[in-house]
This record gives sequence, structure tokens and C-alpha cells, in this order.
Amino acid sequence: MSIAALKGLLGDRLLKDEPLSKYTAARLGGTADYLVVVKDSVGDLAEIVTLAWEASNMPVRVIGGGANILVSDAGVRGLVIVNKVNNIQHGDWHDGRTVSATSGTAMTTLANKCLSLGLAGMEWAISVPGTVGGSIVNNAGAHGSDMNDSLADVVVVEADRGVKLYTRQDMKYDYRTSMLKAREDRRFLVLLATFILPHAETDVIQARMNEFRTHRKESQPAGASLGSIFKNPDGDYAGRIIESVGLKGHTIGHAMVSPVHANFFINAGGEATASDYLALIRHVQTTVERELGVELEPEIELVGEWA
Repeated sequence: MSIAALKGLLGDRLLKDEPLSKYTAARLGGTADYLVVVKDSVGDLAEIVTLAWEASNMPVRVIGGGANILVSDAGVRGLVIVNKVNNIQHGDWHDGRTVSATSGTAMTTLANKCLSLGLAGMEWAISVPGTVGGSIVNNAGAHGSDMNDSLADVVVVEADRGVKLYTRQDMKYDYRTSMLKAREDRRFLVLLATFILPHAETDVIQARMNEFRTHRKESQPAGASLGSIFKNPDGDYAGRIIESVGLKGHTIGHAMVSPVHANFFINAGGEATASDYLALIRHVQTTVERELGVELEPEIELVGEWA
């Protein structure tokens, strides 16, 4: 498989030297050599990524909503696939499954759909950026809940094994990690997932969602964001730790530790670079380890070419 063959398959959908800042939540990052946005179906998504994998000299990266990733100023080599396949189905299926969602579905969209169906268990997702696919891989969560609480199974396409079905138990979930996230071979892609969600009164579901929205508005900075920068250490909170060593409001370049919540970094003046963010991340890690002996583990992932 070559770029010429991809162009033949994708036509004008294949974009060259496309700015990734248009596709990431933090609005940062350089260009992708090639980029395609996939919206139609998981079948289309699986076909494109499988063909790209067959090109052994072409790196392939799939992103969803662009949350929890820091894309290098130097950009990303090879092909970036932006997964926007958004489809939610519901029913009364085997073993209590009530909802299926494709991997490009935004978590907020899934939460709102569950509300309209009178299905509880995804209220926490109303305050979570990103998509179903990334949330499954990372075991995203908020307000004491995460994907492990309601996931039934996941359909994944893999470069060497084709389409596979993994149960929640297969995923081996832990705090912000999973069997998929831990894999060295990254040539896999979540296609869709099913969930077990119980029925509840919509006003009860809505009340929980309103509570979570209010909490987010009061405790987290507004605007473009990478989300939480660091995982919370056992029994503590990364934001509290960073604040305790006097780094709330600290800046490097135009990247700033938020004065609202120290585990969020903001783009001060809209002029920050990815390099500013990375320098600030490393400075916070070094300071916290020196002052407190605590190693902060990033929750975000570095994508692209870094020095």
C-alpha cells in the first residue's frame, strides 16, 4: 500500500500537511503528513486503517476528539486518521446490554443520549472530553465512576488478528489504564462498544448531570485544554500536590499552571506552543519529586516528533 493507493481510495478526503491544531482539544501541534477524517461507518474506518497498516513504511495514528494528547510542534509523520464515526443504538440485548456506541462518539453525546433513553450510569461522562474509543483504552472516568463500571464488551480491529471481541474482564481495567493501553504493539483500533445501563427516572439522571456540570464549571478552567495533566497518586490529588509546592499560576513561555485547578495547564494569551506545555510538565514533575519525593505520572500522551 502506498500514498498513491491511499489517494486512489480516498480522493479529496486525503489531506496533505494538515494542521493538527484543528483536530485537538488544546488547539496545539504541527502538521500531519497526511490526514483523513472518517465519518461514515466503522466498516469504512476499519478498511482505511487496515490498508494503512499494510503499508509497512507508513506510520499510522488514530485520534478521536483530540483530548488527552499533546501533539508536537514538529507534527506527526505518516497518516493521521480522525475518527468521527458517531452512532448510538439501544435495545434489550443479551446479558443486559442496552446501548452500543461507535468509537468516534463524543462522551458528552453518549451521556445525553442515555439521558433521553432513561438509562443511568453514564452521567459522569457529561463532564469528560474525548470520545468512546479513547475513553475505553484509557479507562476514562470522573466523579468516582469510569468505563469499567458499565462496559460490557469492545470490538477491536488489529493489524495481525483482524476483528476481535474483548469482554470487560479481558480489558483488565485499572486506574486510567487497560490491557489495550499497556500493549507495545499499537496497531489496534476500537470500533465500537456495548454497555450495560439500568433504567432510571430521567429527572434523577438529569439532576446528577447538572451537579457534575456545575462542579466542572466551578473547579476547572474554561477554554481549550488538555484535560487533567497528571494521574492522581494513590490517596491524594495531583492538583493539591502541585499547589502545595507553590506552582499554581507558574508559567513557562505561554503555558500556565491554572490558577483555578493546578492539574490543568492553560494556554495563556492563546500563544502557547506544545514545547511550552512539555517544558512546564517536566518542570512540575521535577519540582514535586524534589520537594516531596512524589513521582507524578502524566495522564496525557505525547504524540508526534519530540526532541
